[in-house]
Amino acid sequence: MLQAERLEVEPFLQAVRFDAAGLVAAIVQDAATHEVLMVAWMNAESLRRTLELGETVFWSRSRQEYWHKGATSGNMQRVVDLRVDCDGDALLIRVEPAGPACHTGAVSCFYRGLATYGP
Repeated sequence: MLQAERLEVEPFLQAVRFDAAGLVAAIVQDAATHEVLMVAWMNAESLRRTLELGETVFWSRSRQEYWHKGATSGNMQRVVDLRVDCDGDALLIRVEPAGPACHTGAVSCFYRGLATYGP
Protein backbone atom coordinates (compact mmCIF):
# COMPACT_ATOMS: atom_id res chain seq x y z
CA MET A 1 0.00 0.00 0.00
CA LEU A 2 1.29 3.45 -0.89
CA GLN A 3 2.06 5.66 2.09
CA ALA A 4 0.21 8.99 2.17
CA GLU A 5 2.29 11.92 0.96
CA ARG A 6 2.33 14.55 3.70
CA LEU A 7 2.36 18.18 2.58
CA GLU A 8 2.83 21.39 4.52
CA VAL A 9 -0.21 23.71 4.66
CA GLU A 10 0.54 25.99 1.70
CA PRO A 11 1.46 23.21 -0.78
CA PHE A 12 -1.64 21.31 0.39
CA LEU A 13 -3.87 24.34 -0.23
CA GLN A 14 -2.27 24.84 -3.65
CA ALA A 15 -3.11 21.23 -4.55
CA VAL A 16 -6.84 21.87 -4.02
CA ARG A 17 -8.69 22.72 -7.23
CA PHE A 18 -11.83 24.70 -6.46
CA ASP A 19 -14.61 24.65 -9.06
CA ALA A 20 -15.97 27.68 -10.94
CA ALA A 21 -18.06 28.61 -7.87
CA GLY A 22 -14.95 28.44 -5.68
CA LEU A 23 -16.00 25.19 -3.99
CA VAL A 24 -14.57 21.72 -3.46
CA ALA A 25 -16.43 18.60 -2.30
CA ALA A 26 -15.54 17.43 1.21
CA ILE A 27 -16.21 13.81 2.11
CA VAL A 28 -16.31 13.37 5.89
CA GLN A 29 -15.40 9.95 7.29
CA ASP A 30 -15.37 8.63 10.85
CA ALA A 31 -11.67 7.99 11.60
CA ALA A 32 -12.44 5.01 13.87
CA THR A 33 -15.19 3.18 11.95
CA HIS A 34 -14.33 4.40 8.41
CA GLU A 35 -18.04 5.07 7.82
CA VAL A 36 -18.73 7.93 5.42
CA LEU A 37 -20.68 10.42 7.48
CA MET A 38 -21.52 13.18 5.05
CA VAL A 39 -20.55 15.19 1.99
CA ALA A 40 -20.40 18.96 2.21
CA TRP A 41 -18.75 21.85 0.40
CA MET A 42 -15.78 24.01 1.28
CA ASN A 43 -14.35 27.17 -0.15
CA ALA A 44 -10.82 28.41 0.53
CA GLU A 45 -11.86 30.31 3.66
CA SER A 46 -13.82 27.42 5.20
CA LEU A 47 -10.85 25.15 4.55
CA ARG A 48 -8.53 27.63 6.27
CA ARG A 49 -10.96 27.93 9.20
CA THR A 50 -11.05 24.13 9.47
CA LEU A 51 -7.26 24.04 9.63
CA GLU A 52 -7.18 26.80 12.27
CA LEU A 53 -9.92 25.30 14.49
CA GLY A 54 -9.15 21.62 14.00
CA GLU A 55 -12.91 21.14 13.51
CA THR A 56 -14.92 21.06 10.31
CA VAL A 57 -16.21 24.32 8.85
CA PHE A 58 -18.14 24.19 5.59
CA TRP A 59 -19.75 26.59 3.14
CA SER A 60 -23.53 26.25 3.03
CA ARG A 61 -24.64 26.63 -0.57
CA SER A 62 -28.29 27.04 0.42
CA ARG A 63 -27.73 29.63 3.18
CA GLN A 64 -24.66 31.24 1.58
CA GLU A 65 -22.81 31.29 4.88
CA TYR A 66 -20.11 29.47 6.82
CA TRP A 67 -21.24 26.49 8.83
CA HIS A 68 -19.13 25.29 11.77
CA LYS A 69 -20.40 21.73 12.12
CA GLY A 70 -21.86 21.25 15.59
CA ALA A 71 -21.79 24.91 16.61
CA THR A 72 -25.51 24.78 17.45
CA SER A 73 -26.07 21.01 17.93
CA GLY A 74 -22.85 20.22 19.80
CA ASN A 75 -22.10 17.48 17.24
CA MET A 76 -18.61 18.77 16.46
CA GLN A 77 -16.23 16.93 14.17
CA ARG A 78 -12.60 17.03 15.32
CA VAL A 79 -10.29 16.65 12.33
CA VAL A 80 -7.68 13.90 12.63
CA ASP A 81 -6.60 13.68 8.98
CA LEU A 82 -7.16 15.75 5.86
CA ARG A 83 -6.37 14.57 2.34
CA VAL A 84 -6.84 15.87 -1.18
CA ASP A 85 -7.49 13.42 -4.02
CA CYS A 86 -5.18 12.93 -7.00
CA ASP A 87 -7.12 15.43 -9.16
CA GLY A 88 -7.34 18.00 -6.37
CA ASP A 89 -11.12 18.26 -6.75
CA ALA A 90 -12.23 16.43 -3.59
CA LEU A 91 -11.19 16.37 0.05
CA LEU A 92 -11.34 13.45 2.45
CA ILE A 93 -11.67 14.62 6.04
CA ARG A 94 -11.30 11.94 8.70
CA VAL A 95 -12.87 13.04 11.97
CA GLU A 96 -13.71 12.05 15.51
CA PRO A 97 -17.41 12.94 15.65
CA ALA A 98 -19.03 14.13 18.89
CA GLY A 99 -22.47 12.93 17.83
CA PRO A 100 -24.51 12.25 14.70
CA ALA A 101 -23.44 13.86 11.44
CA CYS A 102 -26.90 14.08 9.89
CA HIS A 103 -29.45 16.75 10.76
CA THR A 104 -32.03 13.92 11.01
CA GLY A 105 -30.17 12.48 13.99
CA ALA A 106 -28.73 9.58 12.00
CA VAL A 107 -25.05 8.81 12.54
CA SER A 108 -24.44 9.20 8.81
CA CYS A 109 -26.29 11.14 6.13
CA PHE A 110 -26.11 7.91 4.10
CA TYR A 111 -28.69 5.98 6.10
CA ARG A 112 -30.97 5.07 3.16
CA GLY A 113 -30.02 2.21 0.86
CA LEU A 114 -31.43 0.53 -2.21
CA ALA A 115 -33.43 -2.56 -1.19
CA THR A 116 -31.82 -4.83 -3.81
CA TYR A 117 -28.35 -4.38 -2.28
CA GLY A 118 -26.96 -5.07 1.14
CA PRO A 119 -28.51 -6.60 4.24
